[in-house]
Amino acid sequence: MAEIDNKVPAEVRTQFGKGFARRLRAAGQIPAVVYGHGSEVLHVALPARQVSLLLRKKNAVLDLQIDGKSQLALVKDAQKDPVRQIIEHIDLVVVTKGEKVVVDVPIHIVGTQQSGSTLELDAKAVPLEAEATHIPEFIEVDIDGAVPGFRVTFADLKLPADVKVAGESEQLVVHVHAAKAKDSGETGAELAAELADEAAHAEHKAEIHAEQHDAEKAEALADAELSGAAAAAEAAE
Repeated sequence: MAEIDNKVPAEVRTQFGKGFARRLRAAGQIPAVVYGHGSEVLHVALPARQVSLLLRKKNAVLDLQIDGKSQLALVKDAQKDPVRQIIEHIDLVVVTKGEKVVVDVPIHIVGTQQSGSTLELDAKAVPLEAEATHIPEFIEVDIDGAVPGFRVTFADLKLPADVKVAGESEQLVVHVHAAKAKDSGETGAELAAELADEAAHAEHKAEIHAEQHDAEKAEALADAELSGAAAAAEAAE
């Protein structure tokens, strides 16, 4: 999949409320707030399709283009409709190049443990301190051939340069034990498949969201045309 440009046009908005937010979303935009570094809270509208694609990546950093100026911002929270899962609002934190931030980064399991043993996943993500513009997309854990007694903690993780764990170093990530009757544990392959399925499901959701935004926009335009036609008929009378 081609890399999505993280330069995002951000239109400053001065109108608020649920009604205005609905109109924004119908027009293919997402209301958002930008704050941090002692600056005043800035209310903006962002292009829904581009941002939805960028948010497929955990801890996305957007290069907001505001009134001709560039401002980096880390996605702190994306609020979604609980039913349709459409992004309704985004919280963004101002960051600068070289600044350190603490974020949760997903764990990716690769390989398969020794046959007859069971792998337990103790943490799906690890809290890391990293430069805002160099946050790793995920941390890989290789369990290929692991035997009962194998364990990986936060302290054992192989991290990129200038990245360090922000949580308890002894926190378990995964461990392997001997299989028991009716063991509910999963194999490494099953865990990897599960995590991959979650990622694919998230990507599919993003595509559905984009389609829903397009449908809402078309519906809003149709309503506007009908309202215009009604007004014209009334004037003619």
